[in-house]
This record gives sequence, C-alpha cells and structure tokens, in this order.
Amino acid sequence: MTAATVVTTSVTVPAAGASPIPPVAPTVAADLPAVAERMLPGGLRVLVVRRASVPLVEVRLRIPFTGRGTAHQARAELLAETLFTGTGLRDRVELATAVQALGGALSTGVDADRLAVVGSALATNLVPLLDLIAEVLTGAAYPSSEFAGERDRVVEEVTIARSQPAVIAREGLLHRLYGSHPYGSDTPASEVVAAVTEAEVRTLHAERISPAGAILTLVGDVEPRAALDQVEAAFGGWTGTQADPTPALPALVRGPVVIIDRPGAVQTNIRIGGPAVDRHDPAYAAQRLASTVFGGYFSSRLVSNIREDKGYTYSPRSSVDYPVAGSRFTVSADVATDVTGPALLEIFYELGRMAVLPVAADELDAARQYAVGTLALSTATAVGLASTLSALAGAGIGVEYLRDHPVALAAVTPADVLALSARVLAPSRLVTVLVGDAEKISAAVGGITEVAAG
Repeated sequence: MTAATVVTTSVTVPAAGASPIPPVAPTVAADLPAVAERMLPGGLRVLVVRRASVPLVEVRLRIPFTGRGTAHQARAELLAETLFTGTGLRDRVELATAVQALGGALSTGVDADRLAVVGSALATNLVPLLDLIAEVLTGAAYPSSEFAGERDRVVEEVTIARSQPAVIAREGLLHRLYGSHPYGSDTPASEVVAAVTEAEVRTLHAERISPAGAILTLVGDVEPRAALDQVEAAFGGWTGTQADPTPALPALVRGPVVIIDRPGAVQTNIRIGGPAVDRHDPAYAAQRLASTVFGGYFSSRLVSNIREDKGYTYSPRSSVDYPVAGSRFTVSADVATDVTGPALLEIFYELGRMAVLPVAADELDAARQYAVGTLALSTATAVGLASTLSALAGAGIGVEYLRDHPVALAAVTPADVLALSARVLAPSRLVTVLVGDAEKISAAVGGITEVAAG
C-alpha cells in the first residue's frame, strides 16, 4: 500500500459568538481610461473612452441651463419632458421607433445647472443615434397636440410631489439655504407649470439649447478617433450662445429651527443642511470621509445611534451634493412624531461630536475602504463610467480624479476629518427645517434649540 500524503493547515478559531473577518486586501490602483477629446467649432466639448466589454455605447450630454425665477424653472421642466415629442421630420412615435430600432434608449432631465440627455445604443448604431439626437436638438417642434397633454401630466405629477412630506421638507430646506436663488427649489409649483405655453418652451429652446459650454461624453465599444469624427459630422453645424453662469450663492442666514406645520402628521421629516467645500478644495477628501463616518453608509454613527440603538428611524443619512455654484451638506431623517425632540438631540450630538473630537483610526479606515470601493464600483461599467466622467467634466475635473482621489483618501488623517467637521458639520454652521405636527413637536424641539414658525 502506498502511504497517503497528509496536508495540514492552520486555522484560527474565533472566540465564541464571533465571526471570522478576513483582512481587507490592499487597494490596487486601476489603469486610467484613455480619454480622447475634441472641441467642436460651436463650443461643444467631446470626450470619448473605449470600453469594449459589451457592444454598446453610452451617451451623456450636459448643456448649461441656469435661469432665474419660477417661470424659467417650469419652462425648463416642460422642455425636458417634451423635447422628444416631435421634430420637423418625425413625430413622437416615429422618434421612439427610431430609437428602439437602434437597440437604444434616450431620456432627459433638468436641474438648476444643466439639461441632460442620457442615451445608449448598440455601438454599431452610434452614427444614427448621434444623428437622431442632433435632429432633436436643432429641430424639436414641441407640437401643440403633444404639448398640452404632457403639460397636464407634469402638472399632476408636481401637484402630487409637492403634497409629499419628503418633498415639502426638501423644498423647505432649499428655500432656507438659498432663498430666491435658482437652487432654492427643485420642484416648480403646479400653477406655474400650468401657465407655460409651447411658444415659451420653443423660445427657451432657441435661447438655451446650445453647444457653447456643453459637454458630450461617449463610453463604449467604439474607436475613439473615429467616434470624434462621427460626433463632429453630426454636431459640427450646431451653433448657439452660452447660457449665463449660475449666480453666486447668497450668504447663509442662520437662525432658529423652522417648523413647517402638517397637522395630524404621524412623523416628522428632519432636514439639516449647510455649505460644504467643493471638489477642488484641498479638504474635499476629508469631507467625503467625514460625511461617510457621520451618516454616509450603514455603519455610520448616525445609523448606529438613531436607527440601531434607539430605533427612532429606518434610514437616516447624510450626503454632500456638488452643484456648480457651491456644494451642500445635508442630513435627513424621518422619525415618529413623539420622538422628534430626542431624535433631533441625538443628531445634533453626533454632529457636535464630529466637530470637536477626532474619529478613531479604525472608524476612519472603514469609511476610507467604503469610499474607495464605491468609486471603483461606480466606474466598473460603461454606464457608471460615462455618468462619472460627465459629472466630473461638468465640475472642471479630468479623468485623473479616478487615480488621484483614492490617493487623497488614503492620506486623510483623523486631524483632517476633525478640521473639516468643525468647518462644515458643526451644528452652529447648519440650518434645520422640520415638517410635522407643530402643536405636538414644538415644545420638545424648543427645549433643545430656538424654534420659529414656518
């Protein structure tokens, strides 16, 4: 009989009740995607990246679209909703059929900074997709037969949206932060939308749908130089003037907590916000980690405190948004009416703790791994890479961010997070809006901080 070879391994047995946790592997820097770029005569900047993993191409077009006043906001919303309802060559059904024949999809969106056209198609159909987008951008007709019905639909949608407590809370916070600035509202009033005419939308299109300052990003199974030529063939004749830049933000007026009364509400929507640093600030990486530690993921302090420990809410969170004119830190939590005061106190406590005490090294490292990992995941697909590059380009940041930001995150220290938190997260630097039953929550909130009627 042949003797068997016995192989032994050493296994570390965890303590009773504990689970073995493997060490986190070191982050390996990925190769930067090569970006081919061209500026067209009309001012359209074009970025192309070859990503041949699937036979598709992703298209992201962002056009500067800032404007003042509620009328502009309503017209912009309707323009985005009706852009693909017809041209001088094709009606709505024919446009939709043409897109489907390309194995693709097209959609639009608008905010206070930009109009976005988002699309995809089989990579072999890039040229007809570009031609179709160009046809719409230069020849959208906004036919009356389509416009009235779309306007009625949008009126109904915004009426419903503005009745929702979460939307009321967001609108309340934005107004508190920005007042009459274009950032002061996300959702136009239904009566303003109802008053918009197709003639006004056509005028807005003529004034604002322009290549000047616009950025077109393509990611997919395409040859970059050929794709640049194809874009220039489709959009080379597109002309127009650039929109005015987004106006500067007003100075934040701090003050008492504002309660927007919803009599009989069974929960309170808590929204807290204030200015944040932008992506160009040296403290940007520290801000990313500070927000993550505080409330940016499931292992955050905010979740551990008011969800896991106290059961006040299901999904509290913090985030940082990066509009063109200035960044914004936001905290949100929806809690039962009878725990509004205790929940608000705990949120202020956690914000204050971030601002006056350094985070532990292991806590910071966990947030760092999460931030690096989510960036890698967000750019792992053509869809994610196209969206990320488009957003970065809109902020004046190049593809090197994908290499440099993880390096910056790795260099952040607890002292950096503390300094940033004192600058951005400190409760004294933020404003608070509550949407709930004022009669039931005012006394409890007033026991913590000054309260003003909303």
